[in-house]
Amino acid sequence: MAHASSTRQILTAAHWGPVQVETDGERVLTSRGVLDTALPNSLQTVVADQVHSPARIRYPMARKGFLASPEAPLGERGKDEYVRISWEQALDLIDKQHRRIRTAYGPGAIFAGSYGWRSIGVLHKSSTLLQRYMALAGGYVGHLGDYSTGAAQVIMPYVLGSNEVYQQQTSWPVVLEHSEVVVLWSANPLNTLKIAWNASDEQGLNYIAALRDSGKTVICIDPMRSETVEFFGEQARWVAPRPGTDVALMLGIAHTLVVNRWLDSDFLARCTEGYPQFADYLTGLDDGQPKDARWAAAICGVPQAQICQLAELFSQRRTLLMGGWGMQRQQYGEQRHWMLVTLAAMLGQIGLPGGGFGFSYHFANGGNPTRRAAVPASMQNTLPGAGRVVDSIPVARIVEALENPGGHYRHNGEDKTFPDIRFIWWAGGNNFTHHQDTNRLIRAWQKPELVVISECYWTPAAKHADIVLPATTSYERNDLTMTGDYSHQHLVPMKQVVAPQYEARNDFDVFADLSARLSDDGRLRFTQGKDEMAWLAEFYQVARQRGAEKGVVLADFATFWAANQLTEMPQQEENNRFVRFADFRADPRANPLKTPSGKIEIYSARIAGFGEPDCPPHPAWIAPDAWWGNREPGQLQLLSAHPAHRLHGQLHYSRLRELYQVAGREPVTLHPDDAARYGIAPGDLVRVWNACGQVLAGALVSDGIRPGVICIHEGAWPDLAPEAGGICRQGAVNVLTRDIPTSRLGNGCAGGMALVWIEKYSGPQPAPAAFIP
Repeated sequence: MAHASSTRQILTAAHWGPVQVETDGERVLTSRGVLDTALPNSLQTVVADQVHSPARIRYPMARKGFLASPEAPLGERGKDEYVRISWEQALDLIDKQHRRIRTAYGPGAIFAGSYGWRSIGVLHKSSTLLQRYMALAGGYVGHLGDYSTGAAQVIMPYVLGSNEVYQQQTSWPVVLEHSEVVVLWSANPLNTLKIAWNASDEQGLNYIAALRDSGKTVICIDPMRSETVEFFGEQARWVAPRPGTDVALMLGIAHTLVVNRWLDSDFLARCTEGYPQFADYLTGLDDGQPKDARWAAAICGVPQAQICQLAELFSQRRTLLMGGWGMQRQQYGEQRHWMLVTLAAMLGQIGLPGGGFGFSYHFANGGNPTRRAAVPASMQNTLPGAGRVVDSIPVARIVEALENPGGHYRHNGEDKTFPDIRFIWWAGGNNFTHHQDTNRLIRAWQKPELVVISECYWTPAAKHADIVLPATTSYERNDLTMTGDYSHQHLVPMKQVVAPQYEARNDFDVFADLSARLSDDGRLRFTQGKDEMAWLAEFYQVARQRGAEKGVVLADFATFWAANQLTEMPQQEENNRFVRFADFRADPRANPLKTPSGKIEIYSARIAGFGEPDCPPHPAWIAPDAWWGNREPGQLQLLSAHPAHRLHGQLHYSRLRELYQVAGREPVTLHPDDAARYGIAPGDLVRVWNACGQVLAGALVSDGIRPGVICIHEGAWPDLAPEAGGICRQGAVNVLTRDIPTSRLGNGCAGGMALVWIEKYSGPQPAPAAFIP
């Protein structure tokens, strides 16, 4: 190892926050976070694993069957060998086939709606650069929504006039001062606050620690005793409903409010629309079934008395319902967030300091007050006048689009038609870890004529491509970012740590070269005559201008860049006191929401007009197809929760795997009662299966999960073993989850749970091969 005197400390950033990286100029030696935080973040320690992973894609590669016949590829994606080719050969191949497909079928045949957690930074966002190139080429098919909040972000505009899941929350200082009860409903912030869409400002865990030390009542509603429940210890009450039954539990609480006259009738009259229609459903006037605590208990498995206690507690104390996203990633997921808003409206505390609800406290440190910030520009929207998206499909319906080109479907009240996709380019995302029903995806993935993947690692998506292009990691190039999706707390120089590894290239340069093949002025149109540092200087100058308008003075770019330091933005006292919906509550007429009525819509006439059978016009309990109530003998409910030591599929290849693997695989958590029932001991290798597929996992036996429920964390790389019946050697949970939409309104992903069987595994044990190039 190099001596300390020959090493340098370089500041950069990642989704998990600003990171100080030690390098000898050729290799990454160590990495650590630089902000003062209440808890360590394991994700910050493995930059060396990211840069020097054996799973890196080293050279441009092409599938043998594609090389032999590019216009009519032979073989099967996922089962073919790869051949090293030159960059020139790779780009020429892509250019020729791209032109052929675009000429024959038009831009509607080209899917560049590349989706995933992209590298952070204002310049090197891979999907933006891909779409910039495709816009210059004449347009492409894009995507609608995301996997995280697909159902909620469609339903919430009808209810609240905004998507709400990506909005700033009532500030944490207000919560810590005024809230008396904080409910973490389907949220595990100890895991999910390690990350952000941009660089994390890392303050959320500090506030969670302050909440723990405040003495306030904290209630965690989750089928698992999560890391967050463990963190709060005796400070938290754990309520464990059956998976998928949150709406029934909320209805039972709501009915109890009605019968005890604990609801806020004045707030409902002033600030909501359609409560009487919902009340007829709640009390059973329209169907003969009151949704009372007894009814709810039979469905959700939470005792009737406990449901009544929750109703009394919420109504008598200032209560903030912090809703997570996991519960809406299920069939009929639209109903979960709608019902939580309805419950908060019945309590009448929306717009009060420390009361109401919030949907992003568990993500990107929502509630950390927004700073008076100088925010840089970005590569997005820097290509004026170009034809861009010619069609879009809901992101979670990509497989159905491939299976059924020209087929009709419904989305958000509209009749739509799936495009006939012939060419897919996926840059900076690994859809094989985040999409459901992996085996169905693999079958559909054979249909396009060309699949190109731009990636750093041999992900499962890369292993199912025709052409694979090695991309740089963010540590091998220069960029800029802000910390905090909501707070904009710091401006961070993301300085190159080491040179690009092997033959990896920046996406910016790759798409500039391809644009040059489009026309004589293609390169100039793509780059606008600016290289990496010129773009960053321009984006930074915009930050200086924006800052000057707010009284924030930034140094010139050369000084900022040379300093290699964070720039922290000043606080704004009014934002420290921010209360979401306060103005609306004070005067709904003067401050209407962007709904048809200007109010919170508990009943939506617009949704009623759509007539969707799987999305009624007010929140309602609809039993999912796969849940405790219709399981077959011996089946268990499977949860797929967010992992602790990776970001979905990111960092799965790193040494952090050693912190959680069991029997060399992904762990499956099961209750001691279920372990005894199936003859499974801690550390056993087990098989989990259903009609979608089968996986191997290592048994983790714990009383921190509801009996009858098991959990495999999402994000593991699929690793199917043909020699063992196609079983997944690694334990990727989406081999088991069904690819169905949440509803015909939202078309979100519904991979949050499934029904499965489990047994101790005694067959041949194929060695995991997910991370072998």
